[in-house]
Amino acid sequence: MVTISDPRVRRFIGRAFPFVIIPAFTVVGSALFDNSRHIIISLGVAAMSLLVFISGFEKKKTGTRRLVIASVMTALCVLGRFIPLFKPITALTIITGMYLGGETGFLVGAMSAVISNIFAGQGPWTAFQMLAWGLIGLIAGILADPLKRSRPLLLTYGAVTGIAYSFIMDIWTTLWYSGEFDVSVYLTALVTAIPYTVSYAVSNFVFLWFLAKPFGEKLSRLHIKYGV
Repeated sequence: MVTISDPRVRRFIGRAFPFVIIPAFTVVGSALFDNSRHIIISLGVAAMSLLVFISGFEKKKTGTRRLVIASVMTALCVLGRFIPLFKPITALTIITGMYLGGETGFLVGAMSAVISNIFAGQGPWTAFQMLAWGLIGLIAGILADPLKRSRPLLLTYGAVTGIAYSFIMDIWTTLWYSGEFDVSVYLTALVTAIPYTVSYAVSNFVFLWFLAKPFGEKLSRLHIKYGV
């Protein structure tokens, strides 16, 4: 009998869900469901994010401890979402992925979006935000070793993910505007969003500059002490 405890199943969930299934579900769902039923997509992404998280640990105790820390990081991301202009949510998601694993980074990024949007405003864009921040956290986990060793690489990753976030969100903008993916509309959206894209990149750079070391040291201690 195949269960989620099977290493092959965990590997499949950990890679296929965030890179294939969740993106496909997000895009197809935005086309099939109208604005009044967008919460179905967001809840679906949230459920699959939890599966991705569960696939990242083998021992129940370790997973429970990691979930507690992930909840704290998610809360910090949600609070940071309400800082005017520059927001640390992406930087904190990157740090989470680096020190707690990519699966945890995906969960923190995705849940930060849906929870903060309870206050900022839910909509069809929520699932795309969940996907964008989730992937940023997951890839930070995959690249954890080089990102920890090289501060310039980490800061570069932060800036690049600011651009990537804008690119992903403009997929939703294009689908919302034209009802289908139109390359010309997408390119226009990218150009129009340049000021916001620059602010995302600069914000990530600045927050990683100041937060990566202190948060990294604390999360490293927790890793050594509790084995998360």
